[in-house]
Amino acid sequence: MDSPYRHELEAAIAAAETAAHISREVLAAAQADATAGSFDVVKDDLSPVTVADFAIQALLTRTLGDAFPADGFIGEESADELRQSPKLLSRVLAVLAQCAAANTPFRDADDLCDVIDSCSTLAPGTGPDRIWVFDPIDGTKTFIRHEQYAVNIALLEGKRQVLSVVACPLLSVDVRAPVTDDSVDPTGRGCLLYAVRGYGAYTRPLLGDPGEVLQPRRIPRHAENATSPRDLRSVTCWALLDSGVDVVHKGVAEQLQVPFPGCDLLGWVPRWAVMAVGAANMTVWVYKKRDRYAKIWDHAGAMLLFEEVGGMITDVHGKEIDLAAGRKLEANFGFVAAPKKLHHIVLKAVHDTLKAQGRTNFSRISCRYCQPP
Repeated sequence: MDSPYRHELEAAIAAAETAAHISREVLAAAQADATAGSFDVVKDDLSPVTVADFAIQALLTRTLGDAFPADGFIGEESADELRQSPKLLSRVLAVLAQCAAANTPFRDADDLCDVIDSCSTLAPGTGPDRIWVFDPIDGTKTFIRHEQYAVNIALLEGKRQVLSVVACPLLSVDVRAPVTDDSVDPTGRGCLLYAVRGYGAYTRPLLGDPGEVLQPRRIPRHAENATSPRDLRSVTCWALLDSGVDVVHKGVAEQLQVPFPGCDLLGWVPRWAVMAVGAANMTVWVYKKRDRYAKIWDHAGAMLLFEEVGGMITDVHGKEIDLAAGRKLEANFGFVAAPKKLHHIVLKAVHDTLKAQGRTNFSRISCRYCQPP
């Protein structure tokens, strides 16, 4: 891809490839020794944290920080657990030394922790105009089960996503619907997706012969071809999380006569990825509580993949997703994503369903958002 962000894209792809290698090595080590304790740390929100989360965030921050020192960085993790656990810290240093020492030198343990912490406090709008956003492992729970997960890298300029690189080490480059968490690529090659705003979305294997890896294929703008609700194909996370209102998501699909759940994935980044490649083209997410907000690293960049194939993404109120609102997307509530020509139909179905189910406190919306573009 020839674009004004060629240097950034090349650096991010190289970092994503190394990050995917780290994730594979950590998985292999954990499977080889079930007592290794790679997955024995728990964060405040009760989601598991792994050696891979810390190692990859450090890798991405140091690599891209060296390449673009004037930019800011946002990542999911802080180094608090590492500072409190010398054993865990030594594992992270060891896997980095094994996988990436030549490219990502860390002077010592304090340097590693400082690098991780350097992107745990910055928020959009409070630092440089250009900010990189990382999710080192999206889908940590499925990662532990050796199921679908992703490494997410985004570059923001102000409120705009301008670059996305997503590595899905267990997703086939030729994946077909329905895709679920246990749809693991039998070839072991995995999938890399990337996009630059206005220049399209591309995909290629993470691993493979040089000719195949060096010749990515541009993903057609398939979402532009969807003109009828019959063309809609859903992706969701059905009955696996307690943050969303499952009956609303199912109700919307039933109103639109869309098979449900269709593709069914825990991680948000894999969901955006399968929408990009055309295995799905619609997702709806209504949180159970009005004060529940999405986290920027689960969506920034990965959403751009779907937009670059003709998709449109808003929140439940029809508002554009504001990526400058903070580490949590507090200016938005939930998600409605669909092909541009059908988005207004899906959005109206969401509000009809909310009204029918008596959830009017979730559907404060101007009627203009439900009209065709």
